Amino acid sequence: MRSRWKRIRYRLEWIGLLLATKLIPLFSRRACYHLAQTAGALLSFLDRRGYQVALSNLEVAFGDRFAPRERRKIARKSFQHFARTMVDLLWSPRLTQENFSHYIELRNFEEIARATGPERSMIVACYHYSNFEWLSLAGGFLDVKGTIISQEFKNSSLDTIFRKLREQSGHTFIPRERGLLRLFKGLRRKCSTALLIDLTVPPAEGAVAIDCFGLKTSVTSAHAWLHEQTGAPIIPAHCEPLPDGRYRVIFHPKIESTAEMTHQQIAQACWDSFEPYVRKNPAPWLWMYKHWRYRPAKPNRPYPFYANFYRPFEDMLQRDSATAFTEGNEENER
Repeated sequence: MRSRWKRIRYRLEWIGLLLATKLIPLFSRRACYHLAQTAGALLSFLDRRGYQVALSNLEVAFGDRFAPRERRKIARKSFQHFARTMVDLLWSPRLTQENFSHYIELRNFEEIARATGPERSMIVACYHYSNFEWLSLAGGFLDVKGTIISQEFKNSSLDTIFRKLREQSGHTFIPRERGLLRLFKGLRRKCSTALLIDLTVPPAEGAVAIDCFGLKTSVTSAHAWLHEQTGAPIIPAHCEPLPDGRYRVIFHPKIESTAEMTHQQIAQACWDSFEPYVRKNPAPWLWMYKHWRYRPAKPNRPYPFYANFYRPFEDMLQRDSATAFTEGNEENER
């Protein structure tokens, strides 16, 4: 019975998404904005677990900076920003090479283009901040096309629809299986790639521990490994909302002096280039996501309610601490 209901639910989800891809591109930008605001507010009410995760994340990240009422407002806005991202992705077939600049403003792209040369082979390190889907589409329209790993849905019938939307500016999306190897091969051919690097990754999956708002978390080191293997520069980038419903894509300076850095230090440098933007305007980040799933054995400050002690994560922290101690002693001897 449960299996039959799942098949029916998956079919209904596919039909609903297919209808949305036909209808939403007919909407005006103003209508898309109001639809997303309503849908996001409703989702923040219905997804009580995600809402509580967002509140807990905001409390541990910012401490007393925001009163409880302000945290609730930011959490609700975070849902609304995510809803805008999804609605705008469904609307995005109306974006073209000729008109995308009317909706997406660029910052620092000319500097990045000069730094990477005519081939523009790069590793773009992205974050779940505001309209990360349009950041990807903008890269394709700017001729920074590449291969990108996609997260498959539990309902696999949705994958084809989302892949078509995400590939419309020239990217190629691939499944996670053997994905890193395919990214490596693409970069060797002077293509580009983009990775979302603010997701929690289990320590056994090539993760490194970084400080995120002063709390330890486990994130991917894939971008650092790819850079080490291919020499392609790492360019952090994020998208931020503008008051008139448009967006601004900001390309950060490339990560420098990487030959002297470990994978952990490269991942930390990427995050450090982005965190000030979240501190300035926190709402567009994906606060309902569990950014701190693991906590140290003896944390020096509170972690979110969902965080648990995990021995492999603790071992990773101990190794990092020992490495930093050894490097410090070697530096002092010099």
